[in-house]
Amino acid sequence: MLTELQVRDLGVIADLRLDVGAGMTAVTGETGAGKTLVVTAISLLMGGRSDTSMVRPGATEAVVEARFEVDGSEHILRRVIPASGRSRAYVDGRLATLSELSEIGAGLVDIHGQHDHQSLLTASVQRHALDQFAGIDLEPLRAARRALADIEARQAQLGGDARDRARELDLLRFQVEELEQASILSPDEDDLLRAESELLADATGHREAAEHAVFILGEEGGAIDQVLTAVSALGDRVPFEQQAGRLLALRVELDDLLSELRRSAESIEADPGRLADIGERRRLLQELRRKYGDTLEEVLAWQESATMKLAALEGYEELAESLEHERGLALEALATCERVVDEARRRAAPELAGLVEAQLPDLALPNARVGIEVEGVAGSDVRFLFAANPGMPLQPLAKVASGGELARAMLGLRLVLSEGPPVLVFDEVDAGIGGAAALAVGRALAAVAAQRQVFVVTHLAQVAAWADSQVVVDKVVDGVTTATVVSTVEGAERVTELARMLSGTPESEAAQRHARELLAMAQG
Repeated sequence: MLTELQVRDLGVIADLRLDVGAGMTAVTGETGAGKTLVVTAISLLMGGRSDTSMVRPGATEAVVEARFEVDGSEHILRRVIPASGRSRAYVDGRLATLSELSEIGAGLVDIHGQHDHQSLLTASVQRHALDQFAGIDLEPLRAARRALADIEARQAQLGGDARDRARELDLLRFQVEELEQASILSPDEDDLLRAESELLADATGHREAAEHAVFILGEEGGAIDQVLTAVSALGDRVPFEQQAGRLLALRVELDDLLSELRRSAESIEADPGRLADIGERRRLLQELRRKYGDTLEEVLAWQESATMKLAALEGYEELAESLEHERGLALEALATCERVVDEARRRAAPELAGLVEAQLPDLALPNARVGIEVEGVAGSDVRFLFAANPGMPLQPLAKVASGGELARAMLGLRLVLSEGPPVLVFDEVDAGIGGAAALAVGRALAAVAAQRQVFVVTHLAQVAAWADSQVVVDKVVDGVTTATVVSTVEGAERVTELARMLSGTPESEAAQRHARELLAMAQG
């Protein structure tokens, strides 16, 4: 709800601060005092059009600020209109665009009586209102649309020209077959082959070197015998006990080394055929690296990727056929959901229109008619229609010319619909009515105020008497400037204001008696 409104230097308002309570607030005052400026101020906070002429003469800027509390959270909206230049908007102290201000404001306030900021005049809100009234579950329809969109997105990913796919298939088949035939053993195969090639290239020299080393170690008087001779020389002399032990360990190590050298020498044999095979294999691996990657690891990764892509392309026709079948089923499901929603909307439209129309005679629109037009796919094009007088065609609410008729028609809608912003402002709602009709309008506004915070700008006591609080707008002229003063009236002051509205003579005892009767009827 709106808890506080501050206005400075807007038109004839020099400085206004209004603390607002729940329920219905009536804004009253003499014609020309500036009642409409209160609505204008709220409209500016909804992103309404501003003009430099709105700034009070002599002031540098007009400022409108309001505090809202909704579901435990607080929002502060602010609009600044300079005497020259562009206006500025703020949301919770942060500079915002007008579109942001309008979007947030639309969820907080609905203004009825002018053609701006009336949410029920927009097609999407009218459709939502009908759906809420009828209790239509739109989730199956949304799910069906999402399912179809997902299938079509997957079809789009397949895409491509048939000839392009055929050419790509041929190329991928050749490349994958080439790599499969190569049968690369591991990423380090070439390194292993290079080491083997180096071994075979000088097999004779390697063997001779090993045999020579075996001879040096194992011949009589060779290295092993020399180590044993050294051990004997040391004998069991205590100072050299440790060194003798190390020499004995060295002799064991030399024996092992001698055995390994013999085995290695015996295993090395010249093999020109194997050497040639290795050379051919390494040339093949080099060619594959030239085509598919700098290293065999990259070549193997490319092969895996190409194999997967080939499988996908080879399964294209099957996948495309499967997706088209899925799409057909999804279209059928969507058509069913659209038909269900369309039928529900068309079924509910005359019922809602009838209920709203039944409210209008009590709102001084005895001959008014209401219709709801449902067209388009799934009945998505919903328009609320209205005609105030007999013989007039039903027209969209947005085209209704009379502000008072429109405000009362919107009030009738609000009496039937429970959905809407937490704050409702009605201006010109009582234009052209009086007597019992005015009382009915006041009663209807009070009924809406049981669920929403309601502001009504009115010149009728029969309407104002139903308000939970009443705010009087007075114009004060000091001979030089004109200013507007806003004050909340209670008790005797409220009776006096209602008497003024009834007769123009607030001191009249008869008028005050009538005012007290109105208050007693409305409040008790």
